[in-house]
Amino acid sequence: MDLLLRFVIGGSVVSLFSIWGDVLKPKSLGGVFAGAPTIALATILLTAHKEGAHFVAIEGRSMMGGAVAFFAYACVVSFTLMRFKPSALKCASLAMPVWAAVAFAIWAFWLR
Repeated sequence: MDLLLRFVIGGSVVSLFSIWGDVLKPKSLGGVFAGAPTIALATILLTAHKEGAHFVAIEGRSMMGGAVAFFAYACVVSFTLMRFKPSALKCASLAMPVWAAVAFAIWAFWLR
């Protein structure tokens, strides 16, 4: 039953965000809203029902920390690609330690 709920909620939220993305300009922005935010919202909703509000607050804090770490990673990759023009695969792969370091620092100083 939990899997069915996850499917229905996730599918509905993905559809709503896709519609919202079609309304916005540029059209490529729709992909930003159709991925991770929809999964996070579905997960939070199901977790709130199953585990309670306190657990959801902890999970939400962890999601924010992950978003900050990913933003730092994306900034480094973007800067490196524009400045030095390496291959995208090499740049994205070699920048993974940035994500790991920021994520670990956030966990050590804020989430632990």
